[in-house]
Amino acid sequence: MPRTKDPAVRALLIDRAAQMLRTRQPISLRSLVTGTGVSTMAVYTYFGGMDGLRKAMRQEGFTRLAAKLSKVAMTEDPVQDLTALGAAYLANALDEPDLYRVMFDTDFELQDPQAADDTLHSLVHAVQRAKAIGRFHSDVDPLELATQSWAIGHGLVTLIATGPLPRQALTHGIPMLTALFISAGDDPRSCRQSVERGWERL
Repeated sequence: MPRTKDPAVRALLIDRAAQMLRTRQPISLRSLVTGTGVSTMAVYTYFGGMDGLRKAMRQEGFTRLAAKLSKVAMTEDPVQDLTALGAAYLANALDEPDLYRVMFDTDFELQDPQAADDTLHSLVHAVQRAKAIGRFHSDVDPLELATQSWAIGHGLVTLIATGPLPRQALTHGIPMLTALFISAGDDPRSCRQSVERGWERL
């Protein structure tokens, strides 16, 4: 009878490999499992080998990000929600710094590219909702605006996660997103309030 796989062991190996990669430690079967209490065979059992582990690492980063975004409660204010999704993105990056680096600083193949695309499309949907109620101009491209808001968050959290900026610099996201959304047509006063409320959910 095949042995049941333990999700905790899979997560342990992924987190360990991501941490080793970020700290530039050489990764081999033996170095990966050292101190974990599992055997080298576990890499084959759970991932089919080191190549499978690399793919699983990057995929897991997007899986955890998607889970974080899915917990953002939607309100009647789509601009607030769009900001809250961006704040959740930042929180995920700071909570998962090793996997965050694997997600964007490696070229490991994704097992399910659509899952990665879905994280961006949660922002696209919020932009579409804002357009529908007149907060953004009717000619705004939802994918373009969502990408721009993602780029702001990505740039900010990368500077914080890698050290040049302190965590307090996260507050710079408020004026940057406010300016972006005003340029898309939102009322300046309403926009600032929505962004601040969404950011508070960080």
